[in-house]
Amino acid sequence: MILSGLLSRFAESGPTVHITPLELFKVGGFTITNSILYAWVCSILILIISITAARMMRVKPRKGLIQFFELGTDFITNLIASAMGSREKALKYAPYFVSIFFFIVLSNWLGLIPGVGEAITHNGVPVFRPFTADLNGTLAVACVSMFFIQLFSIREAGLLPHLRHYFNGSLKNPMTIFLGLFEILGEFTRIGSLALRLFLNVAIGEIIISVFAYLGKFAAPLTSLPFVILEMLVGALQAYIFVMLSVMYLAVAVKHHEQHESEDHAEPTAVNAGA
Repeated sequence: MILSGLLSRFAESGPTVHITPLELFKVGGFTITNSILYAWVCSILILIISITAARMMRVKPRKGLIQFFELGTDFITNLIASAMGSREKALKYAPYFVSIFFFIVLSNWLGLIPGVGEAITHNGVPVFRPFTADLNGTLAVACVSMFFIQLFSIREAGLLPHLRHYFNGSLKNPMTIFLGLFEILGEFTRIGSLALRLFLNVAIGEIIISVFAYLGKFAAPLTSLPFVILEMLVGALQAYIFVMLSVMYLAVAVKHHEQHESEDHAEPTAVNAGA
């Protein structure tokens, strides 16, 4: 009876959730969607929050907003140091990975505030849509992340050694070429993996919150609140997973180059010892 009642309610109307971004207006022939607009709003808010936090930083720990940024920065820096085995390299790359961590986690959380989604509409189109609930948005973040990973890898190893590490073995062997091209293809699949993981978790959370808000009607804040809290935890977790995987991709590339360098230095020594 309860199940049939719920199904009948959904059959009548049901909650409205748009998986794809919708067009709001155009600027010079370029389409501005609700997710792009909200991405700009979130970026401005994140910049204001980050600059405020940076100005509040002191040698002596302080309470409040600054503590959140200090804990997050220290956590990501330790993650990089553990993955790369060097505190020096962790401090070198921390600004990038810490920035992308806070951008993702704050974008996820800002997508949960009242007014985002179906609450505010213009000509039937929601004005604001969570940036990370748009696959185009998460693809953009993943592309930027992988671009910098490749850039940092080239800085550490050099362009030719970096390209060479994809092709282990003699280039005269066709299998070496095939496996090397397969490894390069794997870099593009990582972009899809990072983007889809983040998008699906945020989009599914948005759907669940909408469903329970619809079921609650006048009590929607109470019925959806547990899932909003859960989604805040998921948003932070997904930001951590995104950064953690990005750090691991960079660490693997750097350590692969260091391993080849140590082998190259060891070979002449072995030859001299044999002579």
